[in-house]
Amino acid sequence: MKSNIYTLGNRRKINPDWFTGPVHMKDISSTISSKGHDIYHVYFKNGAKTKLHAHNGDQILIVTSGKGSLELFKKLQNKKSHFTIKKTQTTPLVPGDMVFIPKKTLHTHGSTSKKQAFSHIALNIIPSRSTKYQTTWYDSNFKNQASGIV
Repeated sequence: MKSNIYTLGNRRKINPDWFTGPVHMKDISSTISSKGHDIYHVYFKNGAKTKLHAHNGDQILIVTSGKGSLELFKKLQNKKSHFTIKKTQTTPLVPGDMVFIPKKTLHTHGSTSKKQAFSHIALNIIPSRSTKYQTTWYDSNFKNQASGIV
């Protein structure tokens, strides 16, 4: 059986409003023509992390370098222009760690060091063949308030 060797990932254009600092990513899934999931290698610099968000499908993160964290939140109360949140879990992440994030889980992840980059591979599992993997992004103070979709 012949194996294929790929140079993985073309740099993907991202919306900087989805992050708190410098981030770039490589799109692995387009290189290998994967079906059923999107795969990205995401690089966070200088303590950058994602803004608060949730996905319509499950997600698996595999840490490849640096120190980071995954923070889970619970939505407490909806108001007209914002909602109240509460952090329910913080998980430190180091190379080799893998975490599973169930669909519709409000969360953030990224670097915990201003001096060291952090990266992970994100496997976004598409919920069904007839839908597209979607992420809903929020502005937040990461403590108790979140507002409008970014």
